[in-house]
Amino acid sequence: MSAEPATRPRNRKQLIADAAGRVFNERGYHGASMEEIGARVGITAAAVYRHFPNKYALFAQCANNMVDRLLEALDGLPPDADLARRLAAITRVTVDHRETGGVYRWEARYLDRADREVLRGKFGDVVGRVTESVRREHPWPDADLRAAAALGAIGSITRHRTSIAQRRVEGLLLDAARRVASTDPSEALGGRAVDLPAQPPPRTRRGEILAAAVPLFHRDGFATVTMGRIAEAVGLAPSAIYRHYPGKGDILTAACLQAVALLNQAVDRSLDGVEEAEAAVRSLAAVYVAFSFEHTALTSVAEAELVGLPVDVQRPLLLAQREHITVWAQQLRSARPELDARAARVLVHAGFGVVVEAGRRLRWDNTQRNRDAVTRLVLSALGVDAPE
Repeated sequence: MSAEPATRPRNRKQLIADAAGRVFNERGYHGASMEEIGARVGITAAAVYRHFPNKYALFAQCANNMVDRLLEALDGLPPDADLARRLAAITRVTVDHRETGGVYRWEARYLDRADREVLRGKFGDVVGRVTESVRREHPWPDADLRAAAALGAIGSITRHRTSIAQRRVEGLLLDAARRVASTDPSEALGGRAVDLPAQPPPRTRRGEILAAAVPLFHRDGFATVTMGRIAEAVGLAPSAIYRHYPGKGDILTAACLQAVALLNQAVDRSLDGVEEAEAAVRSLAAVYVAFSFEHTALTSVAEAELVGLPVDVQRPLLLAQREHITVWAQQLRSARPELDARAARVLVHAGFGVVVEAGRRLRWDNTQRNRDAVTRLVLSALGVDAPE
């Protein structure tokens, strides 16, 4: 008797898109291959091409999938749904798709302009609906900023792999988002002055190359910037740049290492002489926000482009990131003893998500007012009171 022919799943196109979302999330747009995406579904790359004409078309769908799901969830609510219901719907969808939902956040810059504008419009619709509820229920300033920050707290779950029960993480993120949305960011924020280490001036040719490359990586994406463009920005012949860096990846590695070193210095300074746990969390929040606003290009490149590095180069950088998270989590658990290690890590990442989305909303305009506002929102996400 001959074997019964395998039947093609009716939802194969969606299975491919879901697998692609995970690969893009893990490796970035340029690091992903159609072969690996197909392998995740158990098919060949040729079979993937039957559903998507090229990698860009597949990527564009993945970049839109999360925001489309968010809009569908919001559409399913009554028009007058309160803030809690809207945030709960968004949280549920985001946690359900945490392995694929982060593509739009960093990788969407690889979309062409028209597709990027469509995606931005959709996300603007989500923020607008949340803003409407925030403004109605908590009518103090900056409702749009608080809405974006609340969504940043929720969306943070797509950027890390902390293992935690779904219902529990939904509760943690929803509570954090509701606290952020109900916070008045215009209230005065006391505390210690932030003492940031200065980015070293480019005194050597290697330093000049790094200083020129980071803004290019930030604006155009690592994969699209050539060594020739970097050389031109420094005033070198393209061949001369290789005397200082063997390849473009080495420049990116140097940028990531510089970001880690500067942030570690800033954290050490922020905690020097601070003994009370809540004060330590406040200092960490203030310095992280200040650092993000002061070194926006450097931190964005280090965060967004890490997946483009070889695994052996990623490892020490990821270890440094985890150590940084551990410092935060330990201080947060001291301030809030009811939290266990996993819950604390989830909330720390939520605080980082607040910084990303609030910073973008403020166009990273580095004023003290903006830094104070975002710091207050971060503390709300963490569940730690701001100083009187």
